[in-house]
Amino acid sequence: MATALKVDICVIGAGSGGLSVAAGASQMGASTALIERGKMGGDCLNYGCVPSKALLAAGHAAQAVRGAGRFGVRAAAPAIDSGGVYGHVRGTIAAIAPNDSVERFEGLGVKVIQSSARFTGPREIAADGTRITARRIVIATGSSPAVPPIAGLKDVPYLTNETIFDLGQVPAHLIVIGGGPVGIEMAQAHRHLGARVTVVEMFSIMASDDPELVDVVRARLAGEGIDLREGVAVARVEIAGNGVAVVIAGNGAEDRVQGSHVLIAAGRRPNVEGLDLEKAGIAYTPAGIQVDARLRTTNRRVFAIGDVAGGYQFTHMAGYHAGIVLRNALFRLPAKVDTRAVPWVTYTAPELAQVGLTEDRARKRAGDIRVLRWPFAENDRARAERETDGLVKVITTPRGRILGAGIVGAHAGELIHAWVLAIGQKIKIGAVAGMIAPYPTLGEANKRAAGSFYTPALFGERTKRIVRFLSHFG
Repeated sequence: MATALKVDICVIGAGSGGLSVAAGASQMGASTALIERGKMGGDCLNYGCVPSKALLAAGHAAQAVRGAGRFGVRAAAPAIDSGGVYGHVRGTIAAIAPNDSVERFEGLGVKVIQSSARFTGPREIAADGTRITARRIVIATGSSPAVPPIAGLKDVPYLTNETIFDLGQVPAHLIVIGGGPVGIEMAQAHRHLGARVTVVEMFSIMASDDPELVDVVRARLAGEGIDLREGVAVARVEIAGNGVAVVIAGNGAEDRVQGSHVLIAAGRRPNVEGLDLEKAGIAYTPAGIQVDARLRTTNRRVFAIGDVAGGYQFTHMAGYHAGIVLRNALFRLPAKVDTRAVPWVTYTAPELAQVGLTEDRARKRAGDIRVLRWPFAENDRARAERETDGLVKVITTPRGRILGAGIVGAHAGELIHAWVLAIGQKIKIGAVAGMIAPYPTLGEANKRAAGSFYTPALFGERTKRIVRFLSHFG
């Protein structure tokens, strides 16, 4: 016989968003149940953000050794210890895992159930022999790698972000199918660690980002020896000796790329299978669960957050969603999602960070815009550190309202914070231009880009006439 459990909030999924809801709800006095069928911490901790950034850090370290000569520092070519590299990845996950563990959440008063969950009614969930009734339910089941219907793929061993960190040995030649952020990050990480790398992309790499900024990353990748095949389709995949071959088609011809491993990085699909959403009256599509601005599903007692709700698929967005849901579910406040200032970062070298509208999207939406730029080559800190590739690019209205910003260059993910705050709080360009930036810092490039908004007027003929006129008065 099933055990009955009544709680205020039941969370399905112990990834970033679900853990934030469960921890917040329990600590604020709500009885809380948390259901997870896989690993605590979800995709971000185990297969996504954490291991990918750890692998990138190892690759960047190897590349820094190769580039030490530019500072007059002599260094031998780096020797890559695969055991040490993958040990670093595992060690990073292990160091963070206690924050997401069953023990920690049970210590916070959360009832953790390690099992699959399915709806049995509008307010009821069955999991591991327990029937849970909750006042509010939060679906935070995340997403999984999308595997495209490529001919021959089912007969070939392939990697996804869920398996690539288990290799234990750097591949000899990695073929990456998909040129989005995941594909490009993994391509550069493995190239820096000594692998040959080919990227196959049907359209353009990093298509969601500003093309002008992407060009800087593209040039670096090509300069490092990554073979970028853009604007081509994958015709089929097949076994080739001890490795794999990807046959690509473009411009009316076929080409065959042979490698040791193939990584599928062709997007994500929301995890909705097996939840029996229909029994709870919850509408969904292949793009995710249908939600309103308050993240409520078509069953108003059930919320969906993070990747499963569609839209931006970022860990920080799931965390933001968690705050929206807690305000709605616990305090009955009509909090709504605001996507005007959602940032995203691709952690290549150089990094590429964006927030708000790109130039193309701003022109389509606002029409009359100003485009401000400041190159890293004009930043003294960047010169001192020989990191002059890149620029700050800001999009404003003619009156100085900031519509979007993008940065490509060293530490772009840190530098974008100022623009996230400016857009989110509706701070105009003059405030950024007027701030005192410590010298010499990369952040000074933000101030210089903002200050360029005033350059045409400040150094124009009208200003010169005013100065000449005032000079007559002593």
